[in-house]
Amino acid sequence: MKRTADFPRHPPPVVGFSDCYTGGFVDTFHAHERGQLSVFLAGSVTVNTRNESFVLGPGQAIWLPANVVHQATCRTDLAFQVVYVAPSLIGADTLPCKMFDASSLVRGLVDEIVAMTFNFDMDERMSAIARLLVDEVARAPRIADRFLFPSDPRLRRVCEAITAQPGDCRDIDYWAREAGMARRTFTRLFQQEMGMGFAAWRRRVRVVEAASRLATGQSIAEVAFDLGYDNAGSFSTMFHRTFGVAPSTLRVNSLPTPRS
Repeated sequence: MKRTADFPRHPPPVVGFSDCYTGGFVDTFHAHERGQLSVFLAGSVTVNTRNESFVLGPGQAIWLPANVVHQATCRTDLAFQVVYVAPSLIGADTLPCKMFDASSLVRGLVDEIVAMTFNFDMDERMSAIARLLVDEVARAPRIADRFLFPSDPRLRRVCEAITAQPGDCRDIDYWAREAGMARRTFTRLFQQEMGMGFAAWRRRVRVVEAASRLATGQSIAEVAFDLGYDNAGSFSTMFHRTFGVAPSTLRVNSLPTPRS
């Protein structure tokens, strides 16, 4: 297992390595001086920034700009590749935080960088690879299955509790009390900040959680029960409404893209 501390004192503009974590490991909030591209090969992970939460599975990637504070929670054993990109590389300093499907070209470029030693020369070939990787990250369509967190600290506390336990079935009255608000105030402020109602936001959390669990091989019935559904049928209906496919069609180690 390698870490950024293993880098040479003056690493090249792009540098990367392969790594793995065990399920349950939490890489607490931290930031890097470089942009970070992580490509996930196996397993499932939740990546939180200060304002967003992303659930990623095999074949997906996330770009985090330099100095963005983030945390990773391994939902299962996790295998991944990571590339750190200096902000001085043209285009790297303007890329926003985004989650996307890693194309075969992105995976190939990352493989090339990971295969090099940390002390490689940034020759014409490697410079071309680095520039093309940044371009491909920039043009990759953003995947929408991220959870926005509200800025109001009371609502944020509620949302963090729900993302930590998506199967919690306590009703809106309970969460309004937890936020220290009247129900009407809670629902109005939630809609205002999140652009959707509380119930819709919680359903989205549940189905994205479900997709991640199904991708790791859990059964439909087990996932439905764990996430608070009365039966597999009601769960399947909600899943189809969100992703446009039945949960039974989800292959192990793949995650669908929610409808916008």
